[in-house]
Amino acid sequence: MKLAYLDCFSGISGDMLLGAWVACGVPSGALEEQIQRLGLADFRLQREQVKRGAFVATRVMVEAPPQQPSRHYHEIAELLVSAPLTPRVQEQALEIFRRLGKAEATLHGTSLEKVHFHELGAIDSIADIVGSCAAMELLGIEELRCSPLNLGSGTVTTEHGLLPIPAPATAELLKGIPVYSSGIQAELVTPTGAAIVSTVAKNFGPLPEMKIHSIGYGAGTRNPAELPNLLRVFLGEIKSSEPGFEQLLMLEANLDDMNPQLCSFFSERAFAAGALDVYFAPVQMKKNRPGVLLSVLCRPEQRETLMELFFRETTTFGVRGYEIFRSALEREWVSITTSYGSIRIKVSRRNGQVLHFSPEFEDCRQLAAESGVPLRKIFEAATLAYWRKCKVEP
Repeated sequence: MKLAYLDCFSGISGDMLLGAWVACGVPSGALEEQIQRLGLADFRLQREQVKRGAFVATRVMVEAPPQQPSRHYHEIAELLVSAPLTPRVQEQALEIFRRLGKAEATLHGTSLEKVHFHELGAIDSIADIVGSCAAMELLGIEELRCSPLNLGSGTVTTEHGLLPIPAPATAELLKGIPVYSSGIQAELVTPTGAAIVSTVAKNFGPLPEMKIHSIGYGAGTRNPAELPNLLRVFLGEIKSSEPGFEQLLMLEANLDDMNPQLCSFFSERAFAAGALDVYFAPVQMKKNRPGVLLSVLCRPEQRETLMELFFRETTTFGVRGYEIFRSALEREWVSITTSYGSIRIKVSRRNGQVLHFSPEFEDCRQLAAESGVPLRKIFEAATLAYWRKCKVEP
């Protein structure tokens, strides 16, 4: 499996990510061609080699007119849906903007469809997101993983005035993701960078065991003295023991002295840290005490991170683990449009053939709450729309 690992020791932004992908071998002209499919006028990509600290890195800049129109979420979604992008790039970019829009909607107390992007609706932000999605496809990356994020500190000037770092949208996007600050007085993680990694990265932790093929350095705009303003990308392979099978770990703990309500919070944190599955089941423990068996399925390189989460968020004195294997169906997200709004469909395949599909519950729930339409009707509309779009038999 082809893997990309983002080493965000100096944070991450959209332009740093574009620069790192180009440094890994993606032609800047190929990225520009992909972004031009959106039909955005008066823009071009510029590439240059720069020094950040003692190191040479690639900087990719989006050149566009300084006065940019701000856009609503639905305008950007329509732009992406109507563009002749590949299905993977289109779906990934839509999901990144959806996640970004939900964060903004939460902060401003409005709905997703009414979210109004300011800086994030400009050409450069759209180009950063679409370009990054296109680069991952051009490089054949099957999975993206990421280090904990160095956020920086201090304040940043935005359309909404002077705001603390991390900016509110960035903080909302990074809920449940491991972060820290090295103390540098600067915004190291931008909302665009946070939206991309929080959507696409499968987990956040140390560099996994992998065979490294290439390393790319993407440069940020600033050149501070304290730390090289670079994003480092490791590109390589990670292998399963057998084709079609993954070697995984199951971590478990028995709990008989913890409020069961805390299990829900633990589950949220574990999924955010990259756990593949989390569940808890009632068990009868010694001295006939009722208890809970808390189980977490994860990859081997996530072991230390998730064991630490057990000790920090539960009352257990110990965690046991054992190796298991898993064979999983190929999965993808497909966005469909209904009369109630856009809904994601989770589709599973085997050897290219669709076996199952299911409307995303949270999307249906949100549309039902906003429209007052029964939830089951939203599900029915989503299912029918997918049948029609993909010509899947009922």
